[in-house]
Amino acid sequence: MSNRSTDALFQLVKSLTKSEKRNFKLYAKRNTGTDDLKVIQLFDALDKMNEYDERLLLRKASGIRKQQLSNIKAHLYKLVLSSLRLIREEDNIDIYLHEQMDHARILFNKGLYLQSLKILDKLKETARTFQQLTYLQQALFFEKKIETLFITRSMQNRADKLTAEADTINAQLALVNQLSNLALQLYSWYIQNGHARNKNDLEGIKQFFEKQFPPQAREAKGFYERLYSYQCFVWYAFIRQDFLQYYRYSQKWVNLFEEYPALLKVETASYIKGMHNLMGAQFNLLNEPRLAASIRSFEHFTRQKFLQENENNRILAYQYLYTSRINLYFLRGTFTKGLRLVPFLEDMLKQYGLYLDTHRVLVFYYKIACLYFGSGNNEKAIDYLNRIINQKGDLRTDLQCYARLLHLIAHYELGNFDLLEYLIKSVYRYMAKMENLSRVEEEMFTFLRRSFRVGAHALKPEFEKLLIKLRQYEGNPLESRAFVYLDVISWLESKISGVNVQDVIKARYQAVAKRPTSM
Repeated sequence: MSNRSTDALFQLVKSLTKSEKRNFKLYAKRNTGTDDLKVIQLFDALDKMNEYDERLLLRKASGIRKQQLSNIKAHLYKLVLSSLRLIREEDNIDIYLHEQMDHARILFNKGLYLQSLKILDKLKETARTFQQLTYLQQALFFEKKIETLFITRSMQNRADKLTAEADTINAQLALVNQLSNLALQLYSWYIQNGHARNKNDLEGIKQFFEKQFPPQAREAKGFYERLYSYQCFVWYAFIRQDFLQYYRYSQKWVNLFEEYPALLKVETASYIKGMHNLMGAQFNLLNEPRLAASIRSFEHFTRQKFLQENENNRILAYQYLYTSRINLYFLRGTFTKGLRLVPFLEDMLKQYGLYLDTHRVLVFYYKIACLYFGSGNNEKAIDYLNRIINQKGDLRTDLQCYARLLHLIAHYELGNFDLLEYLIKSVYRYMAKMENLSRVEEEMFTFLRRSFRVGAHALKPEFEKLLIKLRQYEGNPLESRAFVYLDVISWLESKISGVNVQDVIKARYQAVAKRPTSM
């Protein structure tokens, strides 16, 4: 995890491009009339720092006293935002519509009501094209205000028309609000709990979804109503580990942007998230050809100029692209080859640590650990698993559980039997306390408690017995979580056959690759 400071001003300054920094300098000097500004001194000092250190900052900006620092930082923060505001992105529809609304208000304040209404008409036309319902609502509210205060006689039946428009937009926004709330709550449930763990989880999430999902959403035609509706079904299916439905609604999510190509630049982050879920669904369904094709398509998308120019979208796209590339190595059984990505991942986590959420970083650590484990490097796997285990907080309890379980197996592989009994008890208590113990995990703990006391000559029959027991749980929705996070079957087959895990998976992949695929 990154140890860099999260000082807001420092983050903002470090996020600026060269052209944005140059624009700020020009803006600040133009608006003050002096080259020796304390804000510019502070800006330069922050720009040259790799990590935020207030004592070092005061030494570098020698003209600023400690008592002044807080006020000057606040002033600099506002100046930077103001300078960025002047660099209007031509493709940023939010900024454009906001600007048009400002123009309409200026004209209104000048008493030029008809000109203000003309601007609002153009604003509404653009807002409809890009499905920007909130701006439509604002424009209609402002129009009604003008018509209420001044009789413009700009058209007949204007009151009825404005009222009907407002009612339609309000109904759309109400539905979008309901669906976006539900999508957020489902996603939050997953972040906190992971996949459904038992029948109570399945029944609880089913009742919640059926109660909260608005029935009229199934017939909705608008972009945002459908987008949030698909998101709701995606999270609902993913929590229940219904990976086929997860795939279907992820595909609908992505296809929506083919129907509304103009919105790809407006809702780029949503498209990126949709592609991430689509590739995740293809991985969960073990469909290597579709996943490989989606990765190629997504790689092409990440090279688009409008994406490269937006730092947030660029970071988001890269982290999901790396995740899917790792998943492809998993499916192909090429773990050692996948380790080539680790230096790039480490650089990304270091460079963008300020902007990545804890949940995403932990997922990367787990996937890197799996790469090392699959390639037979258990020591390095343990190093990355310790980063997850030592992470404070209550995010992704399922990830914490499986990190501990893989950590235990890695020590078993290394023959650290002096630690094993303690680790078994510790992990068992942790998972039982989290109500995270499935039948698969119970069987594994029983095996591990018994096996390290059994002589090496007797281990192979024990592995074979466990493999037979676990195979009966394959396809069980309540047990599939264990197979998603940890390929126990491949591990057991590797122990029985005496080869690395990646060789077992690679042989299976090569056999499947020869058969025709369908989805």
